[in-house]
Amino acid sequence: MQEFVLSGRAVDLVLLVIAIEFIVLVTLARGRRKRAAVDWFFALMPGAMLLLALRAALVGAGWPWVALLIAASFPFHLIDLMRRR
Repeated sequence: MQEFVLSGRAVDLVLLVIAIEFIVLVTLARGRRKRAAVDWFFALMPGAMLLLALRAALVGAGWPWVALLIAASFPFHLIDLMRRR
């Protein structure tokens, strides 16, 4: 189990679940809202970016990559907040 987590595969699994969640949510909302895909994209991307930062840290990527991915989550979060207003 330790190897599964430290290799980043656990994060890959969580990202796969998020991708499936996105597809299901967009499919369910397709008939009701035209902009559902964009709304769900900006809602899920901050978490996905943070998970990618975690994966980068687990596999030993340099700190600039980890910092870049963490920083990339913030604009997605702000866009999501603005779209919800």
